[in-house]
Amino acid sequence: MDLQNQSLVTEFTLSGLSHSHGAQVIFFVLFLALYLMTLSGNLLIMTAVHADLRLRSPMYFFLSNLSFLDMCYSTVTIPKMLVNVFSNQKTISFNQCILQLFFLHLFGGTECFLLTAMAYDRYVAICNPHHYVAICSPLKYHIVINFKFCCCLVACTWLAGFFHSFTQAFLTYQLSFCGPNKINHFFCDIHLVAVLGCSDTFFIDKFIIANSGVFSLMNFVVLLFSYLSIITTILKIYSSEGRRKEFSTCAAHLLVITFFLGPAVFIYLRPPVNNAADKLVSVLYTVLTPLLNPIIYTLRNQEVKNAKTIWKIFGNLSS
Repeated sequence: MDLQNQSLVTEFTLSGLSHSHGAQVIFFVLFLALYLMTLSGNLLIMTAVHADLRLRSPMYFFLSNLSFLDMCYSTVTIPKMLVNVFSNQKTISFNQCILQLFFLHLFGGTECFLLTAMAYDRYVAICNPHHYVAICSPLKYHIVINFKFCCCLVACTWLAGFFHSFTQAFLTYQLSFCGPNKINHFFCDIHLVAVLGCSDTFFIDKFIIANSGVFSLMNFVVLLFSYLSIITTILKIYSSEGRRKEFSTCAAHLLVITFFLGPAVFIYLRPPVNNAADKLVSVLYTVLTPLLNPIIYTLRNQEVKNAKTIWKIFGNLSS
């Protein structure tokens, strides 16, 4: 069905974070700085992982993919918000809105599954160390974690994220829009757009909760099983230094999971509500979390801090 035949609305107006021009300018400067820091921090992690041989392991392979997703995820929303600060119309076309919604859930859903895959990686590394090898080692098909397996696992996270985002965007695409077109937010999301539809949105509202609930439950079960097994195994380690090292690595991953999944659960696992609290929570998982991820892993991981590539890059920047 042609898009123009099912909707009279051709564009939406984004209200942004504030109606005050002074506050918008402050947000522009702040978010631009945070965005540039997000790009540079995650790019630094990716460069270090791919350039330093000591970081050629499955955990850092997943970490570099996480950094790439964080860069993409923040790019979906922040640049458009920055442009709208100095725009008189502050609009986004229907097609751009659907695309933003699609890529928001593509990168967000993929990251959710990738974090779960990283929990499984930690489970194998700690609970079954004989099945855990460095990525640069020769491939052996009786090994559980190797380069081929890691690539397949990352590809599966992207496929799952695509399925999740496609269904969300497709259902939104099918709605008719003939009335109000103002979105009280700084980006397009499915529950924000669906409430503006003229057609019945009962099914899509229930689908949002059911879809997000099923994916969340799947990830929660894997995360719970992985970390219960990990904690049980760590407590059996006799060396206090060994326990501290393993707990430190897992703590970084748990912090990232909490910062990302916590706000997402608050937004998507409840009936759609459009209020100021939703905006603040959205800032947390679309702006701050992509910035915090490389910081958390860098500060809590001695191997990343010791990577020669990072210090070379810092040296080139300062010179």
